Amino acid sequence: MSIKIIMVYDQIQAGAGTKDDKMVPLSAKKEPIGPAIMMDSSLKKIDGRIIASIYCGNGTYLANADEVSRKICAMVNKLQPDVVMCGPAFNFIDYAIMAARVACDINKTTNVPAFAAMSIENEETLVKYKDKVNIVITPKKGGIGLNDSLDNMCQLAKALVSKEDATSLTNRICF
Repeated sequence: MSIKIIMVYDQIQAGAGTKDDKMVPLSAKKEPIGPAIMMDSSLKKIDGRIIASIYCGNGTYLANADEVSRKICAMVNKLQPDVVMCGPAFNFIDYAIMAARVACDINKTTNVPAFAAMSIENEETLVKYKDKVNIVITPKKGGIGLNDSLDNMCQLAKALVSKEDATSLTNRICF
């Protein structure tokens, strides 16, 4: 049985706008978009499939983080994926904040495991969230090692879904 995955993106990674299009409303597509398209070979290794991609503009999120996060959690409850991946946020600070907070909220308010993925440049977010939620290490945008990071995201997704002890995996691939 394949692993059902939801991706959470900002407007840039979703292909719904540029860095200046901050107020893209919360939306979803029932298909892989953005980095999920590049994850195809990684998803095949874990028999994973993207059932939905949820996204909104950074400005939309920052203007009302509690409300947007609550709505994303409700969407997750309705769609019932096996796991949610928030990211990769790379070195986009506003997106990293959203990814970490939303993953945290999904873990607190649903029965679906979630995690974030970002680069080390998001130092403030990492300090605030790395002990609250798994955050997979990625390169900054355009950096080397993205394919490995996408593989790692899928490996963590599989480990969380199968409820195996992921401690050694997270020690290796997470902040």
